Amino acid sequence: MQQSLRDLETAYSNFFASCKGERKGKKVKPPKFKKRKSKQSARFTDNGFTVNQHHVTLAKIGDLKVIWSRPLPSKPSSVTVIKDAADRYFLSFVVEIKPETLPNNEQSVGIDLGIATFATLDTGEKINAPKPLKKRLKRLRKAQKNLSRKQKGSNRREKARKRVAKIHAKIKDTRTDFLHKLSTRIIRENQTIVLEDLNTSGMVKNRKLSRAISDLGWRSFRDMLSAKSDKYGRNFRIISRWEPTSQRCSCCGNIGGKKALNRAG
Repeated sequence: MQQSLRDLETAYSNFFASCKGERKGKKVKPPKFKKRKSKQSARFTDNGFTVNQHHVTLAKIGDLKVIWSRPLPSKPSSVTVIKDAADRYFLSFVVEIKPETLPNNEQSVGIDLGIATFATLDTGEKINAPKPLKKRLKRLRKAQKNLSRKQKGSNRREKARKRVAKIHAKIKDTRTDFLHKLSTRIIRENQTIVLEDLNTSGMVKNRKLSRAISDLGWRSFRDMLSAKSDKYGRNFRIISRWEPTSQRCSCCGNIGGKKALNRAG
């Protein structure tokens, strides 16, 4: 409860500071009440938990058996218990990490994002995305239709809701895994990474393309490249969206004219 109140105070402070122009970055919206069925979390500071090899002990809760995704690099200062809409539990630790840089190299890469092909590198390599939403759309629609038929407040509706949430979680996990692996590979192989500044928010307003663009995760990919470049000492640049990158041949450099959006990439 105390941590929740502190988080609420921080959220309102950021909101009012943003309204007054005292906070840099994107405009902050006021905090909203969370639904009981949506993502929930609880944070514990350093005196409220202990970490063992196979368990994490939380104050007033007890031992939680954990499966580690990777070893902790240092002693954590806090831990957040997260329950998502699919009833899955995760532990998120705040730890101090040492700066890590990769050996410098002379390689550079330009990346052109598209819909038909997720990414085209200036070397001519084309990288296709898994498109998890497209592959599971039929199953998702069936589950959502089944959910709409259930009586509100019933156990059957809760089971149907979890089924929909699990499909959404699988879609998100598949997309995130692909983006992390690709961004890590590009960062490790290149010293300089150049990406086009796409107007994603404007493009998703196109009904014919909005689902496909959201399924690809362009913005998440850009954020991952930016964060990993800072972490590993790489150079990350964004170029104007008006550069004719999709129109220029990767072999001869000739500009061949505009492409339809559904053929870009």
